[in-house]
Amino acid sequence: MFLNQTTYPTGNRTSSVAVVDVNNDNKPDIVVANHDSNTVSVLLNNGSGTFLTQTTYTTGSGPRSVAVVDVNSDNKPDIIVANYGSNTVSVLVNNGSGTFLTQITYAT
Repeated sequence: MFLNQTTYPTGNRTSSVAVVDVNNDNKPDIVVANHDSNTVSVLLNNGSGTFLTQTTYTTGSGPRSVAVVDVNSDNKPDIIVANYGSNTVSVLVNNGSGTFLTQITYAT
């Protein structure tokens, strides 16, 4: 038996989700791409089975998919976003506390 669902607001037309510990607290956090908002949302796990209010970060136009992986070898997972509307890839580097730097954009 499952408990009732808990719903968390994100941006408009969420198109992709990744679940990974982004702030090194050994709790899985949620990262979602918001296609119509041109953002990604990060929801940090508070450890009680619930998540904090989203923090949003600007991406290129029409983010379609999201991946979370350490791209700069600092042992902190970074966010990579494929932006369908602008034909770009955004990289958001992890500060280490579950927050991210402004996107670096690459043309595809």
